[in-house]
Amino acid sequence: MVYCVEDDSSIRDLMIYTLKASGFDAMGFESDEGFWDAMRQTCPEMVILDVMLPGQDGLTILQKIRSTPVWADIPVIMATAKDSEYDKVIGLDSGADDYLAKPFGMMEMVSRIKAVLRRSGNKKKVVITNGRLVLDESRHTVSYDGKQLMLTLKEYELLKLFMENTGQVFTRDNILSAVWGMDFVGETRTVDVHIGTLRTKLEEAGDLIQTVRGVGYKMEAAGE
Repeated sequence: MVYCVEDDSSIRDLMIYTLKASGFDAMGFESDEGFWDAMRQTCPEMVILDVMLPGQDGLTILQKIRSTPVWADIPVIMATAKDSEYDKVIGLDSGADDYLAKPFGMMEMVSRIKAVLRRSGNKKKVVITNGRLVLDESRHTVSYDGKQLMLTLKEYELLKLFMENTGQVFTRDNILSAVWGMDFVGETRTVDVHIGTLRTKLEEAGDLIQTVRGVGYKMEAAGE
């Protein structure tokens, strides 16, 4: 799946048509509105971002993608004005994998997408397991005993934190910082609520997430 964020409907429609004709699944967005909802539902293989957008601009969207753990490795191509070297430099420095200078040809776009996907495909894809609980980072899925579980983004990030650090005790502040970010403004009760819903969704595996009284939470290894 390729997400195209482009406010010019004629260009966006042509991009979507070309991508589908080239064998890709693709969805288009006029602005960040709707894009973030789609990102929370399904992580794409690639995002193409126009720099100049209504609402959040492309560079702001890119920075949010790169600062969110579950999205950080998604390849991003920035579409920039032909003569704007500044946008190209800022985009690459902010974590873009490549850029397209407008106006660009559709075949050039497809070629660059394929090249970036080849490079990103060489990155190690991680599958984390704890007993019958499996988290697949490449597919952004969680399953228990072979059945896929439907988690929200924060529940997924919370589970990933625990599964990557089995046996380690985290305070609520540790969890807030790791999952919600250093700039999160809220109560530690947020952690307790999410732990509760996560345990329920994990079914029997929910018992692996244990409360450490007076400290926080940890995940035990299955079988212990």
